[in-house]
Amino acid sequence: MASTQQIKARIKSVKNTKQITKAMELVAASKMRRAQEATLASRDYTITAHDILSRLRQLTDVSAHPLFTKRDVKSRIIIVITSDRGLAGAYNSNVLRQLTKELQQDKINKVDTKLILIGKQAAKFAARIAEVQVIGSYDHMPERPTVADLQAILSTVKDAFVGLSKSMLTLEELENDLEAAQLKLAPTVDAVDLLFTNYKSSVLQVVTQSRLLPAAYEVAETTENHSEAIFEPSPKVVLNNIADKLVDVQMWQAYLESQASEQSSRMMAMKTASDNAGDLIDDLTLAANSARQAAITQELAEITGGAEAMK
Repeated sequence: MASTQQIKARIKSVKNTKQITKAMELVAASKMRRAQEATLASRDYTITAHDILSRLRQLTDVSAHPLFTKRDVKSRIIIVITSDRGLAGAYNSNVLRQLTKELQQDKINKVDTKLILIGKQAAKFAARIAEVQVIGSYDHMPERPTVADLQAILSTVKDAFVGLSKSMLTLEELENDLEAAQLKLAPTVDAVDLLFTNYKSSVLQVVTQSRLLPAAYEVAETTENHSEAIFEPSPKVVLNNIADKLVDVQMWQAYLESQASEQSSRMMAMKTASDNAGDLIDDLTLAANSARQAAITQELAEITGGAEAMK
């Protein structure tokens, strides 16, 4: 059995750890409330945006619109959303486990997969995978971003899905090497997917894969309000003016959902750690009391034995 001093040293160490985890739990709880409010405040707007895109697909021919073009998926981009820091329970590992499954399935289906990584945890994971194509990596993103903060990512995936415009090529490229210029103008991917954690509640978060492009890939059943909606001056004009912005909203909402999920996972992980530390302190305190009582009993036995020997 460890000595009383050793057990007391362990108790002190565990108490210090408990103070740290309790502080981290309180910070995560505060951040979770703010992230939860931001997520829930915009969720109805995002659902409405998807309903509008779905309704426009039903009302007008969207095949000519570059963001709605459906092609056989031979290549795709996966935008993976994780956190910069660990200590968030299974938040990151669940996303990365699903990413592994997606990469394995794409390899079987001979789909060329490119990754855009958000968060240091995803970047660290991708660095350990052989032959993975990472076309973008972003960390230290704002906790409550605006759509403008995500424009670099959105521009990258839209250019890859739609293809570059002629205005982005030099006159020399257009005149001297038409074949190479046309290759640059052509789309390089057939789909863009989001891999993120959907916030359900403080104790439940679900890893979700959602198709960002082509837009309104899965046509939702529009609500009664949108089924009777009238688009002015015409559905086609409305489509051309708002489709791009509504696609941006889908990406923005996915990031907000991930932020709320991350802070909820971190709060629960730190709460569990604090509770476990409390249980360990109780066990160590009991062990210290037992060791102290054993030492007292031994001293009494030695005194009694000495007294008997003197007789």
